[in-house]
Order: sequence, then structure tokens, then C-alpha cells
Amino acid sequence: MRIAVASGKGGTGKTTVATNLAWTAAHTGRSVAYLDCDVEEPNGALFLKPRVTETRPVEVSIPAVDAGKCTSCGLCGQICQYSAIVSVKGKVLVFPELCHGCAGCWLVCPAGAIAESRRRTGRLELGVAGDV
Repeated sequence: MRIAVASGKGGTGKTTVATNLAWTAAHTGRSVAYLDCDVEEPNGALFLKPRVTETRPVEVSIPAVDAGKCTSCGLCGQICQYSAIVSVKGKVLVFPELCHGCAGCWLVCPAGAIAESRRRTGRLELGVAGDV
């Protein structure tokens, strides 16, 4: 069985309900995996107090521009839906915080001046909290 507790509004008790469901299910003999997918405030660990066994970095792809190869054609900026890369007066500017890692800019670059780079956005923690 899979149960998801979701809402677009904060402060509705999603974490309280989800952690209590996980704890109760685990203590009635069910196999339980709890995933806190809240990217802004993952607070499930405050309730479950897990022993973290592994930490992994979370990264997104971002463009890296080789200015020596760039012809300033502007195709990269035209394809980008988030204005994360723009060509201005013969220079390409990259705004990593806006990039969603779609790879469109390096796929359309006719000069091959854009390569994939990585930007760390957070971390994933794996752990155990009793039977959860």
C-alpha cells in the first residue's frame, strides 16, 4: 500500500499526519518507508528523529559556456523558458539559480560552446527511525 499526504498550503498538518501514519503502520507490523518530499521545509525528521545512515548531494544540470567557441548566435537564450541563459551584446550570461536543467541550450548550440555543468541544490538524507 502507498499513501501520500499532500496539499498546496503550508501549515495544514501534513507532516504530523504523515509521520503518525508511518509510525503507527510500522508498529502494527507493516514495512514502512517514509519520504519527506517537502523541498522547502522537510520536517519529518523532527518527529521521527532518524539516525542518518547516508547523505547524498542533490544536483541539477546547468550550462557552462566556453566563450572561445561561442558565436553569440542567441539560440540558447531563445530556447530557454526561464531566462537562465541570455546573449547580450556578444556575451552569454548564465543565471544558474533560474536554470531547470532541461539541456535545451547545449542541445541547440550550433558551435558546441555549451556543456553540462552541475550545481548543488541540497542533500538527501537516508536514515532509520525505529521500524520506519
